[in-house]
Amino acid sequence: MKKTMTYKGYTGSVEYSDEDGTFYGKVLGIRSLLLYEGGLVDELKADFHEFVDDYLQTCKENGVEPEKPFQPPIFVNVSPANYEKASLYALEHSLPIDSLIDQAIANFVAAG
Repeated sequence: MKKTMTYKGYTGSVEYSDEDGTFYGKVLGIRSLLLYEGGLVDELKADFHEFVDDYLQTCKENGVEPEKPFQPPIFVNVSPANYEKASLYALEHSLPIDSLIDQAIANFVAAG
């Protein structure tokens, strides 16, 4: 089962609460907290799209640059695609991104 979905360059998590019988999630890779939910997958997806659209519209109305997802907070040249993949992997495995990068560098150097 896929645990994420994307819309307009933003990635959202997909979770399910058996207790509530509801799907829920949040936009990943940005500091702003954008939460959404739905009783069905289609409702979850629609709510995710609505929250992203509302976020972008609010930023525009306030003259604020919207946060770009998965922008590296460290001084390393990493492609956005690789950083996004690493960030999602770290989130799914409950690892800090710094630890993941450190492990990847250690494995690369050890193999060399």
